[in-house]
Amino acid sequence: MLSPRAIYGEIFSNDEAFRLFCSIAASGEAQGGWENGRIAALVPESLSDLAPKIARHGADEDKHGRIFSALLRKRGLTPVPVPADADYTMRLERTGIGLAHSKLRAARPLTEADVIAYLTHSRVTEQRASEQMRSLRRHSADHADVSRAVAVISADEDNHLAYCHEELLRLAAAGHRRDIESALRATARAEIAVYRDVSKAVMANLGRTLGWPRAKRVILARGIDAVYHYERLGGWHRMVTLRMPARRDPLGTPASAAPTAHHGA
Repeated sequence: MLSPRAIYGEIFSNDEAFRLFCSIAASGEAQGGWENGRIAALVPESLSDLAPKIARHGADEDKHGRIFSALLRKRGLTPVPVPADADYTMRLERTGIGLAHSKLRAARPLTEADVIAYLTHSRVTEQRASEQMRSLRRHSADHADVSRAVAVISADEDNHLAYCHEELLRLAAAGHRRDIESALRATARAEIAVYRDVSKAVMANLGRTLGWPRAKRVILARGIDAVYHYERLGGWHRMVTLRMPARRDPLGTPASAAPTAHHGA
C-alpha cells in the first residue's frame, strides 16, 4: 500500500529506516536550536523584546532534537550521518534563504532587516513543520512511543507558527510591511523547491534501506512532484498569508484569547 499510514508504518517498523528517519529529524531540530540561540544573542537593541521569545523557540527546537534522539536510544539505536541531499536546513541556507551561518557565528549585532529575514524564513518553515507534525500525528497512532513524541512536538510547532504570525504583523504595522511581503514570497517560492528535492532524497534513501521496488519509488517520487506543482501554481500562498493567532504571545506570557484579523501578504 502507498497510503501515508502504510509508508510511515514501514519506516517505524524497520530499525534501519527508523534510525535514518530520526537522525534526519534530530539533526534538523538541533540545527534550528543553534540558529535560534545565536539569533537571540545577536538581536539588535531596537528589537530586544524579541530575544527571550527567539531563545524559547531555540530551546524548543533543542528539546525536539533530544526527543528524536531518545526514540533512537529506546530502541537501542545510534544516530547515522544525515545524507547531504536530505539536509533541509543546509539546503535552504545554500539558496540564500534565512540568515547565513557565517553571519550567526560573528559577534556583530543583527539588523532589523536580518530579524525580518529570520522571521519570514521561520514563518514559511514553521508552516511546513506544523503541517508535517499534524500528518505524523494522524498516521503514527499504531506506534505509541512515536505518537506521544510527535504530539509534544506538534503543539510546539503550532506555537512557533503563531509566534511568527504575531511578530510579523507587529513589524508590518511598524512600517515594514512591503519588506515582509517581498521576503515571504521569495522564501515560500524557494522553500517549495527545496522541500521537493529533500523529500525525494529522503524517500530515495529510505527506499534503498527498505528495499522498495523501482515502481514504488517512482510512484512516490511522482507524488512528491505533484505536491510541488500544486504549491508552485498557488499552494504557496498559504505560507505567506498573515493572521493574528487566537493564542497571543505563545512563546512569552500566558496566552489570552484575541479576535482573528486577516492580512494578505
